[in-house]
This record gives sequence, C-alpha cells and structure tokens, in this order.
Amino acid sequence: MKKILLISKVVLGTGILLLSLNSCKNETKQEDTKEVAEDQNEAKFDSIDSKEDDSEFLVDATEINLAEIEIGKLAQTKSTNPEVKKFGKMLVDSHTKLAAEVKTVADNRNFSLPASITEEGKDEYDKLNEKSGLDFDKKFADMMVEGHEKAIDKFTKASENATDQEIKTWASNNVATLTAHLQHAKMLKQDLDKK
Repeated sequence: MKKILLISKVVLGTGILLLSLNSCKNETKQEDTKEVAEDQNEAKFDSIDSKEDDSEFLVDATEINLAEIEIGKLAQTKSTNPEVKKFGKMLVDSHTKLAAEVKTVADNRNFSLPASITEEGKDEYDKLNEKSGLDFDKKFADMMVEGHEKAIDKFTKASENATDQEIKTWASNNVATLTAHLQHAKMLKQDLDKK
C-alpha cells in the first residue's frame, strides 16, 4: 500500500513539474502576427490548397502594406529632405488605401490577416530608424526600391496564379500603383546618390 501511495505521489509530482515547465515555455515569446494569420488560414483551408495560396498572398500583401505605412510615417518625421517627406506621405496614403482593400477582400473570404507590422518589418524599420540625415534618406530610398520590386513580383504572380477571380483582378489592378511607387523611388534614389 505504501509503495502504491509513493508511486502515485511521484507520478503526480512529475506531471505537475512537466505542466509548469510547459506553461513557462509557452509564455516566453509573443508570436509574429504574420505567422498567426498564416496558421489560422492553414487550419481553415487545410483541404483546399487554392484558398490557402490565395490567403497567403493576402497575408503577404498586408505585411507589405503595414511595413510601408510605418516606414512612410518614419520618413515624414525623421527626414529633412522635402522629397523624402513627400514620398513618405504618399506611401502612407496609398498603402493605407491598399490595406483597407485587402481587409475587405480577406473578410469576405474569412481569411485571417496580420494585425500589426511583422518581426521582419520591425527589424527593417529599426535599421532605418538608426540612420539620420543623408544616410537615412539613402537607406530609405534603397529600401523603397528593393521593397517595391519584391511587392511587384508578388502581385504579378498573384495576378496570374490566384484561383479567386476577385483576388486575381485586385492584384492585377495594383501592379501599376506599385510600379509607379518603384519609379518614384528610383528617381529619389538617383537624386540622393548624387549628394
């Protein structure tokens, strides 16, 4: 009887220890909002690959918009160059509009989207925020060229490959907007590189 009582105490104690270690492990790091949205969409559309691909594009589009909005705000407050400030304002206005459109399309399909800038976006923001003066402006222009090239690639692929016609059309319609941003960023970069 004493052996059974002792064994049950050991098993119970081990179980409590494992539970407490597990709960401590789960509380250490906050998840990236992009990963959360992707996981939610995978769970919803596990058996429908085409919806999962479309949801991944909308998650990526949201990630792009959130980063561009925050970096545009930073350019408006931190730069002393009027052209950089103007470009930053245009980014905030344009990507806020795109973000609202993505949210509507996603809500109509029950897709989850990131709610805030992702860890990668925050890292890029922080790197830019460390700069000042002309170094800030040049880094900003470089980021805008690179970021818009990647965005155009994602939107072009979605305009060709999305299975949902509305998503395909939306992506296609916005390639021109992103291309205009890219051209503006390249001109800005060219001007700044001369300084």
